[in-house]
Amino acid sequence: MTQDHPLNHDEMLAVLDWYRAAGVDIAVGEEPVDRFAQRAPARAVPAMVANVAAGTAVAERATEAPLLGGDPAEARSLAASAQTLDQLQALLDAYDGCGLKLRATQLVFADGNPEADIMLIGEAPGAEEDRQGKPFVGKSGQLLDRMLAAIGLDRTKVYIANTVPWRPPGNRTPTPEEMALCLPFLQRQVELVSPRIVMTLGGPAMQTIFDTTTGIIKMRGKWATLSIGSHQVEAIPTLHPAYLLRNAPAKEQAWADMLSLRMKLDALGLR
Repeated sequence: MTQDHPLNHDEMLAVLDWYRAAGVDIAVGEEPVDRFAQRAPARAVPAMVANVAAGTAVAERATEAPLLGGDPAEARSLAASAQTLDQLQALLDAYDGCGLKLRATQLVFADGNPEADIMLIGEAPGAEEDRQGKPFVGKSGQLLDRMLAAIGLDRTKVYIANTVPWRPPGNRTPTPEEMALCLPFLQRQVELVSPRIVMTLGGPAMQTIFDTTTGIIKMRGKWATLSIGSHQVEAIPTLHPAYLLRNAPAKEQAWADMLSLRMKLDALGLR
């Protein structure tokens, strides 16, 4: 067994980086602390309003509110006020209602072509996405690029977003509360892009968009006509590229889904 020894500077940084990746954000002190008895610090929640004429998002200070726990009604109101994707991104960047923002490095809004006929929706940003501010840029994103290329597509022909735009600590699955706070912004994003086709990537994204508790294995590859916000669209779920990296045999199923997407594009006269 290795004996304990003082860590040098590089080792301490490596440990802290490991803790951060695992979602650790509170250090344990010498004395126990009853955090249930503590009052949440107050903050002023910005009541954000889209200034359509100026094309910007203006944040105005409002009433005091608890630090944790946003209001879905506020999220819906803010999302509905955005008239462009730039406005929506600015509103999200200023929005403090979702606790995921507190631990994320930055907002991960979207990538690709906002005028594309195809929109891909994943679950949440990972570590590399959190660093770069773009969805699907890590190993799973590289696999996604190869999957798209196999049917004649690339990022100039698709628009990519996630169900939540901030990385959950330790890459955990977003909670239902976090999903509920972010969903109005995603729905407005879909309305503003107005894609002809939506492909969801992975179980959580599929369950959110298709509003179901059915597992991804049963749902993948099946087309449905969905209403996302006020936008009606043809949608198909497939497996997440990160899952395919861990389960190579499942690539056969994902390939069948990509071929189905290609056939749908051809049937609709899209390229």
